[in-house]
Amino acid sequence: MFDFLIVGAGFAGSVLAERITSQLGKTCLIVEKRNHIGGNAYDHYDAAGVLLHTYGPHYFRTNSQRIIDYLSQFTEWREVQYKILSWTHGRYWQFPINLNTFEQLIGRPSTTEEMEAQLAEWRVRIDSPKNSEEVIVSQVGWKLYEMFFKNYTRKQWRRDAKELDPSVCGRIPIRTNRDDRYLSEKFQALPKHGYTPMFQKMLSNPKIEVRLNTDFREACAQVQFQHLIYTGPIDEYYDHCFGHLPYRSLRFEPETLKQEFFQPAMQVNYPNEQDFTRIVEIKHATGQKLPSTTIVREYPQDFGPGREPYYPIPAPDARALYSKYAERAALEKDVTFVGRLATYRYYNMDQIVGMALAEFERLRANQRGQTLIQGEPVLSTKI
Repeated sequence: MFDFLIVGAGFAGSVLAERITSQLGKTCLIVEKRNHIGGNAYDHYDAAGVLLHTYGPHYFRTNSQRIIDYLSQFTEWREVQYKILSWTHGRYWQFPINLNTFEQLIGRPSTTEEMEAQLAEWRVRIDSPKNSEEVIVSQVGWKLYEMFFKNYTRKQWRRDAKELDPSVCGRIPIRTNRDDRYLSEKFQALPKHGYTPMFQKMLSNPKIEVRLNTDFREACAQVQFQHLIYTGPIDEYYDHCFGHLPYRSLRFEPETLKQEFFQPAMQVNYPNEQDFTRIVEIKHATGQKLPSTTIVREYPQDFGPGREPYYPIPAPDARALYSKYAERAALEKDVTFVGRLATYRYYNMDQIVGMALAEFERLRANQRGQTLIQGEPVLSTKI
């Protein structure tokens, strides 16, 4: 008999298991369909000794000291400033768009004032952008949108940017200074020894049992428990009774090379001719000193049987379908839905940690017979 059955050993499930056992003294069984813990943040060493992010790069960042302090119980950090480039028109470009990008475009030194004046001429006047195409052209105009965003978005989502929420492309900063960081949060770092050792420490409490290669329905039928925490796809939980929620999936193609580095940055986007969207060489960020390197080409693909659901589709039709599942989930007793797949929304890692910590406080209040008003946790980035 377990107090909690937790489905999924990613950030949401692991944080909740750690809090429940260490703070409440309750027992948790985590069931995970994969053969490892860590969810999509799982990392491993390949045959060449290169530490790889198995399911694509996971660039941890946050503005929340509370989340830094919490995770620092389980890991030391290697501070990193994530920098990327974009390859188009036969050359590398500074990205996200900044003053350096503008100078590359015009072929001479420039100033913030000149760039701002030029963007004012190029941008399309749209007071309230309603989709991702509008949110970019309203900032930089059509030329830069077509260079860096149009085809990349179509490859990534198999939808045009004008069919997607403003948040999709709106997440990417546009700067008129020389700040070439990919991200803006004050804390940008990777776990010093990798994500997997961090999860191992998080789940080391003897009151936590982890069963890998286990289907949650099988566990529900065989195990007694008092409360279920579900972090998997919400439509799968309900046997797709309202229909299948749409996702995008990914295919990763690693290649090991006998050279120290392959490319000048940890990530290079390929927005146009190539089938893949980016090449990641995470060794730039981890700081490993090896004579060989491994690059990973990332190919977006349709979600289907045998493929992982990486990205919920941020579009009105998908949200409408999800709302049917959310209404049904709200009626459940002794079941908690938490995380990216269970709430059908793409979150950064710190946001998932914040969501799990907030959910723990609600569970603890319930254990004490208190009422805690449910609300969105305050996090570093709104999606």
